[in-house]
Amino acid sequence: MSARKRIAAERRKAERKEIAFAVLRNVPTSPRKMRYVADMVRGMEVFKALGVLKFSNKEAATRVEKLLLSAISNWEQKNERKAEAGELFIKTITVDEGSMLKRLRPAPQGRGHRIRKRSNHVTIVLDRLTNEEQEQN
Repeated sequence: MSARKRIAAERRKAERKEIAFAVLRNVPTSPRKMRYVADMVRGMEVFKALGVLKFSNKEAATRVEKLLLSAISNWEQKNERKAEAGELFIKTITVDEGSMLKRLRPAPQGRGHRIRKRSNHVTIVLDRLTNEEQEQN
């Protein structure tokens, strides 16, 4: 590896030290339903978001809550200390379309209608609040 690439790789590694992420793949829920839950917690402080997800009556909220707990745990592993209230926030949460199972359902007059069983991938990226951002809130 050349020096330029090594320096760039070390810089990227140092930048990723501050953020933590978790990915949930092939969730058997339509992306539209999952995006509704993701929009509820986007940009929130993590412990406030956990409260919102815990008391949400959406089925997708339990999966996002579990994923958020995993992301918090990943951050704690990277930084070797416990996360404190008001320290972490959800930087980005994305819901991408996953694979689609295509099935046929019987329809009138011998026809068949296609049923699409959708899935999705969810990615959560956490970041630390800086001192300036904490003073504004």
